Amino acid sequence: GLCAESEPLPVIVRFLPTWSRICVAALALSASCGSGPDQRRPNVIIVFVDDLGYADLGAYGATSWETPNLDRLAGEGARFTDFYVAQPVCSASRAALLTGTYPNRIGIHGALGPQDRHGVHEDELTLGELFQSQGYATAIFGKWHLGHHPRFLPTRHGFDEFYGIPYSNDMWPNHPENPEDWGDLPTFEGERVVGLNTDQNRFTTDFTERTVDFIDRSVAAGKPFFAYLAHPMPHVPLHVSSQRRGASGAGLYADVIQEIDWSMGRILDTLQRLKVDGRTLIFFCSDNGPWLSYGDHAGSAGLLREGKGTTFEGGVRVPAIVRWPGVIPAGRTIREPAMTIDVLPTLAGRIEAPLPRHAIDGKDIWPLIVGGPAAVSPHPAYFFYYHRNALEAMRSGRWKLHFPHGYRSMEGREAGSGGIPGKYDYSRTIGLALYDLSTDIGETHDLSEEYPEVVLRLSELAQAIRAELGDSLEDVEGTGLRAPGTVEQTGSRGPRDFEISEGPRG
Repeated sequence: GLCAESEPLPVIVRFLPTWSRICVAALALSASCGSGPDQRRPNVIIVFVDDLGYADLGAYGATSWETPNLDRLAGEGARFTDFYVAQPVCSASRAALLTGTYPNRIGIHGALGPQDRHGVHEDELTLGELFQSQGYATAIFGKWHLGHHPRFLPTRHGFDEFYGIPYSNDMWPNHPENPEDWGDLPTFEGERVVGLNTDQNRFTTDFTERTVDFIDRSVAAGKPFFAYLAHPMPHVPLHVSSQRRGASGAGLYADVIQEIDWSMGRILDTLQRLKVDGRTLIFFCSDNGPWLSYGDHAGSAGLLREGKGTTFEGGVRVPAIVRWPGVIPAGRTIREPAMTIDVLPTLAGRIEAPLPRHAIDGKDIWPLIVGGPAAVSPHPAYFFYYHRNALEAMRSGRWKLHFPHGYRSMEGREAGSGGIPGKYDYSRTIGLALYDLSTDIGETHDLSEEYPEVVLRLSELAQAIRAELGDSLEDVEGTGLRAPGTVEQTGSRGPRDFEISEGPRG
């Protein structure tokens, strides 16, 4: 069932003795699928979008625009209702996805920029390296954001191919508020810079077509593939191709979302054309919630509280869909909590790859995805760190516990418009607060005084993770932290310092 759909056996074969027919059929299967146990392992495509809100897809309640291809993905696969990123910000979120660890464990915090001297350490196992170890062709197209210096680039961490940008698409001279803070935004081909400040209207289409070409070449070569399509959109500044600008009739943000939906349709069509749809697993997710200060250039968290940059549900709960036809039951809804840290160990189990010897935090959630008697979260709790190793919140079963911390909010503030952000209120604080997410996904009713035994149980779990990962709010160091990779503090080595190869500029 995992191999490309095969042609019927020739008529003459049907007249051969039974054993001969079996041998011929086996040879035909081998020719179309390859031989050995690798063919039981799926191709894998991860589509990771930037700043998509929980309520921005039709399958999650969007009504102002249409997302038929992503809705189809959910209808033909499994849709998570309670899926989380480890932190509500770009680099940290990607570190969790690609390494299966809480990002603070490996020294990745916040959003790395052109002046940062650190990135993912070479001793960490990434998804790219996991798939390479099993003979997969690997590629990333889009946004990397785990370090822009040569030793941190995707090609040094398990990816055969890289075409895209090293950090966020707003880190460039056209920033609406502080352009003087940013140099030119480089576009990389492998480890070469092939353009500066590339026209971002091309991004979604270019990265999609590169992904399609990679899939085509991998299938033609008879190699299983892992494609990581990391769209920079809908992170501001919003850009969309001329073909799809205005197509939604609902504004630029809607145009951008519909182009991402077009991208998914293009990939699904490619898999069907190549007859590998039934042996390809697709995982779609956002890196955090919407950037609410941008108003009409931001998405919606729906009924969830707050957005990107906070550990409330609107910042860390994201739409997530997984599809593998014939393996994952179609139309399945998964209401148990899960997190991006679980992606690596779950995929490792599907491709029979060994996990790293060092500690990771994710667990194999395959029973949760396909259903069955053990279809519950294997984690007693998930933890949400932010602001340089501050443990701000945790999720355990139906309960969400916040520890005292400050946060930003747009409540009562005028949101931005046309790509110019509004101003956050950074003076907000929350004390110890307990919410029952089964009845209060908006985190509005604090139940900490009514359920002190729950607060005590969760606090004990928090103390255990503090001992391992630390907590700057409690002044705890943590014994399980690993250092990120670093480069020497000599020279700037920003994007202007890279040698520019022939290619597009602007």
